[in-house]
Amino acid sequence: MNRRAAPHRGLDVHYGDSDDARPSKAALKRASEAVQSLGRELAELPAERLAAVAMPDELRAAIDEYRRTKSREGRRRQLQYVGKLMRSADEAALREAVAAATIGSARETLALHEAERWRAELIADDAAQGRWLAQHPGTDAQQLRSLVRAARRDTAGLGAEARQPRSSRELFQFIKPAVSAP
Repeated sequence: MNRRAAPHRGLDVHYGDSDDARPSKAALKRASEAVQSLGRELAELPAERLAAVAMPDELRAAIDEYRRTKSREGRRRQLQYVGKLMRSADEAALREAVAAATIGSARETLALHEAERWRAELIADDAAQGRWLAQHPGTDAQQLRSLVRAARRDTAGLGAEARQPRSSRELFQFIKPAVSAP
């Protein structure tokens, strides 16, 4: 019996060569996972930041449904659907929106830390009031001195693990808008 050669043996076919225009299956899967990951990051944004992001209504509805879904498998399937919808959306704009929200959150945190540092400095050192007034000339100096005096008086008897007294919180609330301003 004569055996015929398999039809592919005589051909010189190399899959995945540089002249092959189609992306590999692994590349398609990586791209799909990246889009799903971006969808997850969008869904994890706070509601007010998510509302500010420009996206198609169908995608927004799918993300809202993802946020409402409780079961693990349901969330996985909904995230795949979100990824499918994101393929038709402007991915670069959505990435920029997620980055801006993340940077905004970091700036807010930095401003709070700066306000805490100033409060501790003002309570600990008399010269800090002069530095504060030099950096923030629009500050009501009399109110600042009054708040610092009250905070010093209230924190004098407290240990390090004690809760901050009311006057110290009032000083923080007085400082925070000046530090947060651009």
